[in-house]
Amino acid sequence: MHPVHKTFFLLMVSVLLAGAATAPRITVDVKPGAAISPTMYGVFFEDINFGADGGLYAELVKNRSFEFDWPLRGWQIIRRDRAQGRILILHDAERPRNPRHIRILLEQQGDGFGLQNEGFRGMGIRQGADYRFSVAARAVEGTIGALRVELVDQAGRQIAESHLNGLTAAWRTHQCHLRAGATTAAARLNVWFTGEGVLDLDMVSLFPTATWKGRDNGLRADLVQLLADLQPGFIRFPGGCIVEGFNLSQRYQWKNSIGPVDQRVVTINRWNFEFKHRPTPDYYQSYGLGFYEYFLLAEDLGAEPMPIVNCGMACQFNTAELA
Repeated sequence: MHPVHKTFFLLMVSVLLAGAATAPRITVDVKPGAAISPTMYGVFFEDINFGADGGLYAELVKNRSFEFDWPLRGWQIIRRDRAQGRILILHDAERPRNPRHIRILLEQQGDGFGLQNEGFRGMGIRQGADYRFSVAARAVEGTIGALRVELVDQAGRQIAESHLNGLTAAWRTHQCHLRAGATTAAARLNVWFTGEGVLDLDMVSLFPTATWKGRDNGLRADLVQLLADLQPGFIRFPGGCIVEGFNLSQRYQWKNSIGPVDQRVVTINRWNFEFKHRPTPDYYQSYGLGFYEYFLLAEDLGAEPMPIVNCGMACQFNTAELA
């Protein structure tokens, strides 16, 4: 090593050793600053990617009131040997907020005639969990007095079953419970009709009984718990672009989202057709998760509610329609 380099090297080693032996002490004098508002941190919810129906809202049946553009979207007729029947979609002008219902005309029961619902790309079912089935029904004529309700897995194997009796000539909401014997991510709901004749159905519904705080028409307990763990200071709802709508007919109208669930107006979701490369024709808003439920959720989370309302303009990137 060159003498000059050697001298420099020894000098640096001496400095480092001296520094290690006398490590400097740093003193930080912390002074209180401005108070930070607890509402500076929160969550923003929007019904996109099935965030409400098929997501936070615990309803498992898609198009439960037959109000989608195609009334049987999400449904299909199922039949077994010797069964003969057909269906009609009827429109009741006396119920303008939820006018459609389905009529079953069962001419021969055979080995089984019914309806199947696919859920939101399948129904997530957990073994040992209880589920509440409900339906508004009236027996118009004939001997149809009962329903057999079952959940089946992807292979069609039954994983839960229950029966619902006592159908009458007047509209009534009937309930029964099912307990799942297996776990599956893509179950389907089958509703079989017993007897022959004419039967009307509406508001076909399936909820886990273990919703958040056990509420009827409730939210998924696991997803709400994740929100609660964030300890948000506020919750903004029901979204941004979804409030505007593609045009004003599709804007979020909060008055359509309150009251009895069978009187909330089903509306197309603007993300239904927004992206041509990713169409989702089965994406609607049942408003089962509406303004009341949003405010209740905010109260549960201890968060300030931040409701967003339409200002009379549709999305400027779409139609920019004005009221």
